Amino acid sequence: MKLAKILVIVAAAGCGGPVTFQGQSTLPIQGTPPPPVAEAPTPPRVEVRDNKIEIHEKIQFDWDKATIKPESDDLMNEIASVITKNPQIKKIRIEGHASSDGSEPHNLTLSDQRAKAVMKYLTEHGIAAAELTAKGYGSSKPIGDNSTAEGREQNRRVEFTILEQDVTQKKVEIDPKTGKEKVVDEKHETVTAPGDTGDTSTKPAPTATKGKGGH
Repeated sequence: MKLAKILVIVAAAGCGGPVTFQGQSTLPIQGTPPPPVAEAPTPPRVEVRDNKIEIHEKIQFDWDKATIKPESDDLMNEIASVITKNPQIKKIRIEGHASSDGSEPHNLTLSDQRAKAVMKYLTEHGIAAAELTAKGYGSSKPIGDNSTAEGREQNRRVEFTILEQDVTQKKVEIDPKTGKEKVVDEKHETVTAPGDTGDTSTKPAPTATKGKGGH
């Protein structure tokens, strides 16, 4: 009976506190963490490419009018800035385009007025008028399917074609002693856009008449 009591007391004492393990140490986990994922750079809204000034955002106009919406002011200012930073550009044609909605005479007039509204904005923001010309093409040059709403929206646009720009061609050789490049010949020439008809008319467009369509 006494033995039983002693065993109970020992067992109770053994459960009365935390168990400490001797001789243990923390094992560090070694390894190279994965590199941070690099964010893709934001593409520019406006860039010069060959004989075009490409804009990757649409210039917005009031419905069926040639009034540029205020939300496009930042884009327009960026276009003016890109032109200013590329002095090799000597002549730009601003081209207005429309969808097939509405009558062709109305579309032609409205697209011409919108192109000229863009030209007016740029001249008021530091671009020389002599460097710009504007023309409307109506729905004659679609880039989307006019049978769909998405295609018609694509066709309502303003484009910028570089008619003239100075191009510098350099002939470069490697110096065998230094390994550096050196220019051995350099030529400057003015390049005209292929297919340019020389039409640089800047006459105001006739007053637009109202017509049906998603303009």
